[in-house]
Amino acid sequence: MSAPAYGHPLPDPDVVRTDDGWIAYGTGPRTADGRAVPAAVSPDLRTWEAVGEVLEALPEEAGESYWAPEVCERDGAWWMYYSVGHGDRGHHLRVARAGTPRGPFCDQGVDLTPGELFAIDASPFRAADGSWWLFFARDVLDAERVGTHLAVAPLPEPTRIGEIVPVLAPDADWQIFARERPMHGGVHDWHTLEGAHVLEREGVLFLSFSGGSYQGAGYRTAWAWARHPTGPWHRPADGEDILLATDETTGLIGPGHNSFTTGPDGEDVIAFHAWDPERTGRYMHLRRLEVDPRGPGLRIVD
Repeated sequence: MSAPAYGHPLPDPDVVRTDDGWIAYGTGPRTADGRAVPAAVSPDLRTWEAVGEVLEALPEEAGESYWAPEVCERDGAWWMYYSVGHGDRGHHLRVARAGTPRGPFCDQGVDLTPGELFAIDASPFRAADGSWWLFFARDVLDAERVGTHLAVAPLPEPTRIGEIVPVLAPDADWQIFARERPMHGGVHDWHTLEGAHVLEREGVLFLSFSGGSYQGAGYRTAWAWARHPTGPWHRPADGEDILLATDETTGLIGPGHNSFTTGPDGEDVIAFHAWDPERTGRYMHLRRLEVDPRGPGLRIVD
């Protein structure tokens, strides 16, 4: 049975390396004291200590659900990208700033995606050439497979995105979130791609993403590659593109929504969540990752 890296639920974990170790951020509701986004720190990726909620929440009318925060260091500050909404409705991307990775992060008063129906899972990425980009998921109705698709936009400033470019659209039944789902005034067989995260090696960009419904065992994580954030993005052959899926031998149930970091010896590490056997919560797991820019290839090795 695969044991979680951290003993408390931490959905959608974003693990970031800092000067004194690592910090993990996760999805969490608005608390009674006006905070959100639970976090934990570690000196070695083995032992973790909770540091409480690190985001100063918006007024209650903005929503109670704070989803999938990701954090980067830029221009002498730390920036958190996240979405907020009511339950699973009305989410848009926002950005908060802090002086340290432990926060407190203060929202900058900007809706980054005012023209979108729904936007979640913002992931900032700095390319080797120094340019900044924001990957995220958004709802698309005018498509062969209606649902949540992946997109990217330039991030010329921490609080402003440029023109949005499609990245990946659903292309398989395993990506169905729910059939006949009422959404945006219609009823659709709703597909979902979400949780995009990118790393770069020797000029090759590797994009991980999750698909299907996070609520069940069918949730899984796949990958694609490109040489530029706007693509074209290439998918490996069916089966070879899957990084994580429910596995009875390890006990992982519905693994997905990952981030990448580097370990103590510089090795690539993937962080992701999976349900506990009783399905009471989604817990963070860590695995070593093998990255092959020549293949290109991406696989979990332990």
